[in-house]
Amino acid sequence: MDELTLLQKIAVWSLPVLFAITAHEAAHAWVAAKLGDDTALRLGRVTLNPIKHIDLVGTIVIPLAMLAMSGFIFGWAKPVPVQFNRLRKVRRDTALVALAGPGANLIMAILWAIIGRIGLFFLHAGYEPALFIVFMASAGILINAILMILNLLPILPLDGGRVLHSALPNKLALLFERIEPYGFIILVLLLVSGALEKIMLPLVNIIYQILLRLAGL
Repeated sequence: MDELTLLQKIAVWSLPVLFAITAHEAAHAWVAAKLGDDTALRLGRVTLNPIKHIDLVGTIVIPLAMLAMSGFIFGWAKPVPVQFNRLRKVRRDTALVALAGPGANLIMAILWAIIGRIGLFFLHAGYEPALFIVFMASAGILINAILMILNLLPILPLDGGRVLHSALPNKLALLFERIEPYGFIILVLLLVSGALEKIMLPLVNIIYQILLRLAGL
């Protein structure tokens, strides 16, 4: 995608990023509602309407700034509020609510692969505008793979941290949750040190390449 202009990159990446973070948060809200906590449901967060999930900084400012500076786009939505003590089986259901977000990203990545395959069919048939769909599908696969792997890291408050916390014995879980206030700092340190890329890149590449092959790209 390096040959695209900045405006073309914005056009290619905007929808995939918007729907990746929207589906992620909506999935958390939907599963929480099914398992006993309707907090997010009452706030209108069980929806694929991006307006309900948009965070000014995470969904608009940061993605545009990153795209302009690096050619890559990334962002986040408003976190879905979950009152874990209202879930029917707190430890099990907390893990299920947490896994719903990355699960939604996996489904979205597969859907983008299917869209990419359709776009490629029309492109080979001589319909040149389908190239835009192919680029967008590739971006959709990549951003959903990144969001899925990032959120599965075993760091609170990420989804992987919630799953690990639910699986640990009570005493270890209590010790582990003390890390949560420092979770963002830990992520920043991993990012700055380059460790985050080394941890995530191999896993993201595996998923990305598998789905690119599924799409025929």
